[in-house]
Amino acid sequence: MEQVKEIKNPWGAVNVAANTCSLTDVMSEQLAKQLHDECDSFLTCSDDVDLAGVTPDTDTSSDLMLAQMLQMEFDKEFDTQLRREEKKFNGESKVSVSFENYRMVHPFEDSDSSDDGVDWQDTRHDPYCLEKPTTTPKKGFTGKGKNITTKHDEEVCGRKNTARMDNFAPEVHVGDGISMDLKLSNHVYNALKRHCQTEQRRSARLHEKKEHSTAEQAVDSKTRLLMYKMVNAGILENINGCISTGKESVVFHAAGGSFEEMLIPEECVLKVFKTTLNEFKNRDKYIKDDYRFKDRFSKLNPRKIIHLWAEKEMHNLARMKKAGIRCPDVVILKKHILVMSFIGKNQVPAPKIKDAMLTSEDLKNAYFQVLEMMQQLYQKCNLVHADLSEYNMLWHDGQVWLIDVSQSVEPAHPHSLEFLFRDCRNVSTFFQKAGVAEAMNVYDLFNTVSGLKINSDDEADFIAQIQELEKMNEDHVQKRSKKACTNTYENDPPLLNEDD
Repeated sequence: MEQVKEIKNPWGAVNVAANTCSLTDVMSEQLAKQLHDECDSFLTCSDDVDLAGVTPDTDTSSDLMLAQMLQMEFDKEFDTQLRREEKKFNGESKVSVSFENYRMVHPFEDSDSSDDGVDWQDTRHDPYCLEKPTTTPKKGFTGKGKNITTKHDEEVCGRKNTARMDNFAPEVHVGDGISMDLKLSNHVYNALKRHCQTEQRRSARLHEKKEHSTAEQAVDSKTRLLMYKMVNAGILENINGCISTGKESVVFHAAGGSFEEMLIPEECVLKVFKTTLNEFKNRDKYIKDDYRFKDRFSKLNPRKIIHLWAEKEMHNLARMKKAGIRCPDVVILKKHILVMSFIGKNQVPAPKIKDAMLTSEDLKNAYFQVLEMMQQLYQKCNLVHADLSEYNMLWHDGQVWLIDVSQSVEPAHPHSLEFLFRDCRNVSTFFQKAGVAEAMNVYDLFNTVSGLKINSDDEADFIAQIQELEKMNEDHVQKRSKKACTNTYENDPPLLNEDD
């Protein structure tokens, strides 16, 4: 047989023109069915996956399934961003913080599949994380000859300082200085570092101060425990809201309970002396020279002095009550918490005399009541209020009540007459401005209360005579005051000394 040799085309295969179809063939139903079958076979044989993760075996007829698959893709992007933030937050710290609890894991996510096959904690190959500048080797330099670079190079040090800012406290926002190729000099970096350390220490002190001290309309944990013990023991039924706040104390309203055989008023107040020392720094002059507390004052630390203030007001109130002066009744003392009777009715405190709506006749009666109480306070109680004004006098049931006597001193105090003169000036000024014609001036009021006879109409000369008189009579007054205060101090109710 004769063999026919196939001759290959050296220029490649020849493209055979496609068979052309006439318009009649295209319009035929047989050709349309053939094209439809070819399209179905192409879709069936395809193994590609779309962006949403839809495979040929996935049922896409349900809108819920499509939404779940889209949510899965969103969760994966969120987790990727969370990894970057975790890496930036931890930096090179030996103790790292994990953001695992914030990861958005979709319930329909396949547990065997993970993006890029990277473990959650493995972020060493994060493409979005810029590499930090390499450190200088132990020998202290890199390169040779003219290309040598030491560890003191300006650019190298600048980039290193920028990278070290990631070690600052989390609350310090340093920005992304590495991506900007920021170079910080040693002087600037050290200044920023010292500032951050100072702010951290200041923030720690402030936090400790707030945790261990009473603030305005608030109490610390130790004070809350003391108040809870009072309620638990039955001394108080419950503690209501805050009545008033001052520089030294916070006053709360409480309902009285029952404790053994004590007669506790139905309504009480808790005067909580603030444990912050700032308010008492300039007030030691009222207590360090008081004969009753002079020896104890020098032996106590600053925080114990606050307890001494509460005890001092307790004894002053007890002494005033014995003399018949209208003031709150003391119930009990617990460290820096003084429980007293409530001046008011139905949880409504009695108004201060400066806020009370008084007629001219009421103002006249109030003035004479204050004058009488000042005389009794000085002559019978052997005390000087030292802070008497319209802010420390209450108007209740048509009568004046005195409060806030923690700073009251005895006449033996080196500045007692000066304090008395200041009280007289406050009282005289208020009632004269209120229109009380019978109100005496400050000089006559001082002589009437103290029983002294100082003749002067000049305030500077009047105070100078007071100071001279204090020096002359200091020894005599001290002996008289010692005897008086000893007798009164020993007669105080024993329950009031309870301090545990």
